[in-house]
Amino acid sequence: MADTTAEKSRTVAWLRSITGDLATSVLKRMEDHLPWFSEMPPGRRSAVGLVAQSGISSFVDWFEDSDAATWVAKDVFAAAPRELLRSVSLQQTLQLIHVVVDVFEERTATATPEIREGVLRYSRDIAFAAADVYARAAEQRGLWDARLEALVVDSILTGEHDTELPSRVAALGWHGHGEVAVLVGTTPRVLEIDQLRRTARHNQTDLLVGVQGNRLVLVVGRAKPNEPTEEDPVPFLEIARQLEPGFGEGRLVLGPEVPSVVEASRSARAALAGFSIVGAYRRAERPILADDLLPERALAGDPLARQTLVQRVYRPLADHQSDLLTTLWCYLDNGRSLEATARELFVHPNTVRYRLKRISEVIGWDATGAREALILQSALILGRIADSGGTEARRPVRSPRKRP
Repeated sequence: MADTTAEKSRTVAWLRSITGDLATSVLKRMEDHLPWFSEMPPGRRSAVGLVAQSGISSFVDWFEDSDAATWVAKDVFAAAPRELLRSVSLQQTLQLIHVVVDVFEERTATATPEIREGVLRYSRDIAFAAADVYARAAEQRGLWDARLEALVVDSILTGEHDTELPSRVAALGWHGHGEVAVLVGTTPRVLEIDQLRRTARHNQTDLLVGVQGNRLVLVVGRAKPNEPTEEDPVPFLEIARQLEPGFGEGRLVLGPEVPSVVEASRSARAALAGFSIVGAYRRAERPILADDLLPERALAGDPLARQTLVQRVYRPLADHQSDLLTTLWCYLDNGRSLEATARELFVHPNTVRYRLKRISEVIGWDATGAREALILQSALILGRIADSGGTEARRPVRSPRKRP
């Protein structure tokens, strides 16, 4: 027993005497065989070399007391600065361990089998320790990303964001280069965020996910394709249909397309307004466009819906030189009857047909449909109210008449 202890003490002393040479050999081997190491700045190379040297010294401690395997292996990475995890990947760390093991095996080729076996066992512990360190770092980054994502989505919904919004979404991996739309629905019992993200990537779109109670909010943005393509991008409504299984049952509303993520709050306001009143439309599809709910939103007091109806329907017709606005008023007031409208305007029914066609070309809605008629009727009423208010606002204030 005493001979065995003395032999191990001599082996440990020999290992300690060659640690300096081993560290030098490891650094030389890394420079020759690991391109990423030679391309590093001097400060990071020094940090990586410190980790390698710490691993060699820790092996001697581990060999002397193998019961300390767990804490000795973890202490190897304690010598590295925290920012090294962001510059050295797990794959590169395993390459580093492989180089250290190779140098050890070459130097101890004629040593006792106990040392060679110890090198293999210790390299296994180091590999598991490295995986644990990177897994914890990834978990912490994931929690931080989740908090940042929730903050970004909340700022988009409230419209209270600043100039830092683009940098924040970029930190979340947002590659969007243009159009954005917001999709609002109910939160499912089991939320599969990874599946939602895979569906978005399949359609070359970025995705921000926010959960607010029973509401699930997705901010969808077009991402740059990996390779140039002449194909038209997938419409947001089609993307919403593919994302639909990830929502709970019930309402699902897609906000209008906006030019960039900075303007996503406008799409979010429309989607939220539509989400709150979509039950008032008996034939609402799933998903449904928020702009298909403009009359209901306007009746519920949504100022954005009122402004949209006036600007997209009433104002283009009012500014048109022909009698399109008057024709539309008469057509809707007469129950969409061509003959009754023609009699009131003293024109031929074909003239009414022609004007209705021109109206559809100007505003994009067909007045002959029941649903479209409701939208246009609401727009005309709101436009007339806006004009009446504007007239009153522009009326000059008269000074009181002086008594003679």
